[in-house]
Amino acid sequence: MFKFAPYVFKTVWRYRSRSLLTVSGSATAMFVFCFVGAVQQGMHDLQQRQESQRSLIVFQANKFCPATSHLPQDYDAQIKSLAGVRDVVPIQVFTNNCRASLDVIVFYGIPPAKLREIRDFEMTAGSWADFVGQRQGSMSSNVAVMGRAVAARRKVGVGDEFAIGGLSVRVVGIYASGDPAEENYIYTHLDYLQRRHGADYSGTVTQIEVLLDSTADSDRMCQAIDTRYQAGPVETNTRPKGVFQAQSLGDLAQLVEMARYLGLASVGLVLALVATTSVMSVQDRNKQHAVLQTIGFSGVRVFCLVLAESVVLATAGGLVGVGMSMWMLQFSELAVGAEAVTVAFTPSVPLAFNGLVISTLSGLLAGIMPAWHASRTAIVPALRQA
Repeated sequence: MFKFAPYVFKTVWRYRSRSLLTVSGSATAMFVFCFVGAVQQGMHDLQQRQESQRSLIVFQANKFCPATSHLPQDYDAQIKSLAGVRDVVPIQVFTNNCRASLDVIVFYGIPPAKLREIRDFEMTAGSWADFVGQRQGSMSSNVAVMGRAVAARRKVGVGDEFAIGGLSVRVVGIYASGDPAEENYIYTHLDYLQRRHGADYSGTVTQIEVLLDSTADSDRMCQAIDTRYQAGPVETNTRPKGVFQAQSLGDLAQLVEMARYLGLASVGLVLALVATTSVMSVQDRNKQHAVLQTIGFSGVRVFCLVLAESVVLATAGGLVGVGMSMWMLQFSELAVGAEAVTVAFTPSVPLAFNGLVISTLSGLLAGIMPAWHASRTAIVPALRQA
């Protein structure tokens, strides 16, 4: 059958205007499919990674945005005394937007010495010494290390000043992480964020991250911490980090889940486009198919030739759409966030492979009926056509 490949490609090229429109439509549909898949992959990766880290987030009860949560900082020493707790890290959070956005900027204020203990980062520019070595307890602590993704989006480099929402930091390092979501955060000193905008939040933090040892039961630890502070001075709500982030992204997660139907609609669009093109092609070439049968082509062979044209069009659209989406996702560093939690658009080889397989299968399905119709062309009536 491969020896007829030149015939198939010549036929596709002969009707190039129609073919190019079909390929571009299919490419657009697969582009959308891959973008939706990248968001879903990012959400899945975020939850999977956090579930494996065995950490809890202690937050003020009945609060939804980091800007409204204020816990006494001395809770960290009290929680650290509990059996099963490996380490405790007080964190001050600042974000420019608690609602869902494609460009949420999130600052995490952490004691500098703790950062490398709780995060697996690789510095790609600058140095940790410039971040950790700054003098504590003074405004000279307005240094920051910035994730590679947010640095690329904002076109910020080492030594630059970055300001947003009245907060200004000097970037002393750019880091990379195995977790794409982490590359959308900016880490600075805890005491600096506690004194932002001239306010004094000393002694309070937004949240406390609790790292558990291998023997601790996370559900029991959450209950123990919340029971301890049920009567005050500030009531807490403690959840595993993965659960905390999933609930923070609640509305956004529902939108991402609904976007699954957009991906399915994209597949349906590929089917409709390729099927329409194949039907039009068969109707225009009834006489040609009759000639093929006259010179000895069987109905099965005509069926395969028409089906091959459908697959070529769909696969070509898939290659273009998937290639463009992977390229854009790789270099745009897109992320969506809400309530100081971000989800990175995650391109991957499996996603690209799935896109190509789906486009090829769509071509097969879309071409079956037109190919069957072509294989059953009545020779004499078809040859009598003008």
